[in-house]
Amino acid sequence: MTPRLYAMTCGHLTGQLAYLMEGGEGEVRLPVPAYLIEHPKGTALFDTGMHPDCRRDPRARLGERLAGLFRFDYGAGEEVSARLQAIGRDPARIDLIVNSHLHFDHVGGNALIPNATMVVQRREWAAGMDADLAALRGFSRRDFDLGHKLRLVDGEHDVFGDGSVICLPTHGHTPGHQSLRLRLAAGEVVLAADACYFCQTLRERRLPKNVHDRAEMHASLETLARLEAGGARIFFGHDDRFWRRVPQAPTPIT
Repeated sequence: MTPRLYAMTCGHLTGQLAYLMEGGEGEVRLPVPAYLIEHPKGTALFDTGMHPDCRRDPRARLGERLAGLFRFDYGAGEEVSARLQAIGRDPARIDLIVNSHLHFDHVGGNALIPNATMVVQRREWAAGMDADLAALRGFSRRDFDLGHKLRLVDGEHDVFGDGSVICLPTHGHTPGHQSLRLRLAAGEVVLAADACYFCQTLRERRLPKNVHDRAEMHASLETLARLEAGGARIFFGHDDRFWRRVPQAPTPIT
């Protein structure tokens, strides 16, 4: 069975490139992506963007340190629920949320998708439940511990049971980061999320300033490079230049 994939921009952040890539200089504009996957067996979101409170008062939502790293360009109608409604999809009828990891710009919109089951790597969820590790990694339980049903997975996981949508462990950025590998009609796509912020990250292996495990992140980049060499298209996590070329919903990615 072949899924359909749709990309949605859920606001932008602006931050210092040096924080996101070794040797980076100046500011960089960062799209905040979410993806809708429609499969004959159900619907899933890969990441959900930011909570709407980030639009009104990011410091109150995230705290001074985290909010101080970015400027927020997050307008009305850019939250994931509004993006879904704009293309005629009901946020209350989404079956699954596959969260790449538990940072605010990837799980903040979970609150807007009330009836979905969260699909998360077990080791990521465990880190989110550990107060000390969560604080170190910038996780806030108010973003993700909301009473959703949970599907905790270990390593690769076949989301719909037919090999067309696979959770791919890409640890390193956080303890249990995962990417998503899809088999579309036109070929294979890998939604890298923060395993690979930019195309330049993959080409030059220049990591962000702060990561959970540098060796694991380098290994994850090797995995992405092998998949790309085998013909997969890599969708980078926050690469503005790349993102401008990605068709936006309601146009599917082909």
